Amino acid sequence: MAASTLKVAIQADPLEHVDIEADSTFALALEAQARGHQLFHYSPKCLSFEDGDVRALARRFTVRRKAGHHIDLEAAEVLDLTTFDVVLMRQDPPFDMAYITATHILEHIQPGTLVVNDPVEVRNAPEKLFVTHFKELMPPTLISNQRREIDAFRAEHGDIILKPLYGNGGFGVFRVRSDDENYGALLEMFSQFYKEPLMAQRYIPENQAGDKRIILVDGKAAGAINRVPIEGEIRANLHVGAKAEKTELTKRDIEICEAIGPELARRGLLFVGIDVIGDYLTEINVTSPTGIQEIRRLDGTDLAAQIWDAIEAKLA
Repeated sequence: MAASTLKVAIQADPLEHVDIEADSTFALALEAQARGHQLFHYSPKCLSFEDGDVRALARRFTVRRKAGHHIDLEAAEVLDLTTFDVVLMRQDPPFDMAYITATHILEHIQPGTLVVNDPVEVRNAPEKLFVTHFKELMPPTLISNQRREIDAFRAEHGDIILKPLYGNGGFGVFRVRSDDENYGALLEMFSQFYKEPLMAQRYIPENQAGDKRIILVDGKAAGAINRVPIEGEIRANLHVGAKAEKTELTKRDIEICEAIGPELARRGLLFVGIDVIGDYLTEINVTSPTGIQEIRRLDGTDLAAQIWDAIEAKLA
């Protein structure tokens, strides 16, 4: 039990429809409630700014691990977010202008209210771009709109991955082999649907053995799962059928975490999920990391408790 009751707002998509066996936000809410904290929910669209004041149309709620009846919500009321101790920024990507606008608004309530993760640093750290600051940990990577650059990268590496720069959940991720006749059509499709450059990476064969999700809490490795793609699929996202397996951190995993951990902590990125394939860091997820329920089921590590320990320590 926490030493004092905290007033906690969760900025997230509707909680009524979450998967209570998989959703990380639900696990964080359960842990906060068990510690005696008051919980409120609002969606990003219910956030308002006026003359320096930040308000949200929010509803107090309680949760329980009971399928079909996991949440009770009270009547909505307009609340001043500066009266809260903690705001958890937990809405799902895409990392678009609506997401960026929310970070700008939440920036106004700091440091009086602790926002997790720090909205300024969330804005500055989109996962496929933030990782480029650690190029020695990444596979060969190109970010470009230029066909000649992409052609040259493909000619050099042969087997490559193409994906949208601000995609999420594995959407729009393609493996393109050296003889793939769909290459040109894929580039045309990307140019039609996305204004941003696309990302190309050398394909990592170890992908078939799994894409490891490692959770870091305040810059320290805290738990991990291995996500193994189903047959005929390159994407290791759990929602597209990948299987979660228990795993251990390798020496290389620890090196990666120790290399990036201090910078995550310095930026106020308290809850972060990174993706590691083989020896390579591929993404740093700071927007709405997932995986803490799967980790607890597989090896008993209670990451929700560790995250709340870290939040309470910062407030203390």
